[in-house]
Amino acid sequence: MTVVHLRHPEPGLLVIAPERAPLVTDAAPGLDVLVLEVTGGHLSWSLFDDESVPAAVLDDVEAAQDWVWAVYGEEVASAVADNHPRTLTAAPARRESAAALRRLAYAHWAIRWWPASTVDGIPALDPRLLAEEIEALTEQCEMMFDGDIDERSSELDAYASLGTEETPDGGGASIGRSLGRAEDYALAAGGTDSPDGLIVARGSGGWDWRRCPPGILDAGQHAVSWQVQRAAGVSTVLVSVVASPDCRGVVPEHLRPYAWVRSAGAEFTTPLHRRGDAWTGSVRIPGTPESSPEITIFVPGVGPADPPEDESAARDRIRRFARTRLTEHTGDQRLTAETAAAETDEDF
Repeated sequence: MTVVHLRHPEPGLLVIAPERAPLVTDAAPGLDVLVLEVTGGHLSWSLFDDESVPAAVLDDVEAAQDWVWAVYGEEVASAVADNHPRTLTAAPARRESAAALRRLAYAHWAIRWWPASTVDGIPALDPRLLAEEIEALTEQCEMMFDGDIDERSSELDAYASLGTEETPDGGGASIGRSLGRAEDYALAAGGTDSPDGLIVARGSGGWDWRRCPPGILDAGQHAVSWQVQRAAGVSTVLVSVVASPDCRGVVPEHLRPYAWVRSAGAEFTTPLHRRGDAWTGSVRIPGTPESSPEITIFVPGVGPADPPEDESAARDRIRRFARTRLTEHTGDQRLTAETAAAETDEDF
């Protein structure tokens, strides 16, 4: 059983939540928050918590009454009907449905945030297997939704078919599945000295996952590499980002990544173009930088205008979580796509 608190954070909203549970109304929900839109509101869970009882933010209490009893139990359902703040114990009337809901939310999370990385040795999840399991779980949890399952299925079909388009010859941004191994990219930041000039600085790092859709860039902590080259009195910053291991097909123009480079108080932006297993670009900067340039990778229009504070620790924890899911037996059953990825992990 789980203790939950009913409260009104603002007029028109009712929150049902365990202590310290993440909410969709939080100022900046973390990368580790599972979210599901349901009839009458939204449910949320923490990725790292096996608790099947979610937090709920309801904007239509009457509509939500059709399912609250199944997820929280009769006592909470009665309190929701009264619409009066209090603290209660949740005991799902349908435990299997509550567990299926969390699994469905996790599958949706995996579509967006699974940290597929050749650099870090984390294989991608098969989009078709994910879509099939989401469709099955959605049907199992049918009472939670507004009867738009057919629409949801169409969206999943579109997701599952992403990247299946054949790669035309000569397409600079057309990409095939990366077949490299993790060790092939481990020294991506090192690069090689160029015969065209002196390498005066180099480095590597990660990128903000919120700023790019999934399936385009490698989610590794050292997927971004750069070097400053000096030749004929001109400094050039060369940027390279490893492509996602499931990056295939043709990436539409509006989803192609850019690099924002800040050096010596000046700012420059350059599009990145696909070259083999990496997205690359370069910019010229004035003088010789006295400190390392700041590199930001982004897709225009993707992500918040004001990104949260540095989330590198959260990304590291998610990578560890993903590795554990593929290599160890946990209390939570794997998704079908995770099982398939674990079986092929040794050859990744």
